[in-house]
Amino acid sequence: MERPSNNDTPGAGQPGNQPQGAPTQGNLGPMTHGPPQLPPQMFTTAAQLLDLTDKKLVLVLRDGRKLIGVLRTWDQFANLVLQDTIERMYAGSLYTDIPRGVFLVRGENVLLLGEVDLDREDNIPSHVTKAPFKEVIELKKKEDNERKTGDKKRNNKLQGLGFEAEHSGEILF
Repeated sequence: MERPSNNDTPGAGQPGNQPQGAPTQGNLGPMTHGPPQLPPQMFTTAAQLLDLTDKKLVLVLRDGRKLIGVLRTWDQFANLVLQDTIERMYAGSLYTDIPRGVFLVRGENVLLLGEVDLDREDNIPSHVTKAPFKEVIELKKKEDNERKTGDKKRNNKLQGLGFEAEHSGEILF
């Protein structure tokens, strides 16, 4: 006895129920035009970058840097080439832009990637102001030192309670 496949309709394998040579119709509909195509939203690989090529993007890297630039090309590993790139550095309520030019980013270092809305690009929130590079870098160093000392105090308290402290982003050998 022949076992019907999942795509066959009841009685499809019996003679006389279909014209000779007619395509079978299963759960996916008529199979005359090949397999169904996936919508572009279903891609979870570097192929999603195709829609973002030649658009202005913002990237947040694993080390915390924020880059803004035009995506020119990419490869199967999501390595990106950005043109007219700036690195935007924030410290408190201040920020500064550092021109970087053409920038190559290794795909594994991208934490977040998004398209810049060109209509709202110049609408900077009122609580954030642009400042000279030296002023922002000094404030950022001060914030980083305060964060590190706070992390060390918290880790010491945790060790006193019997917990193992994590490293605070420092390289430990």
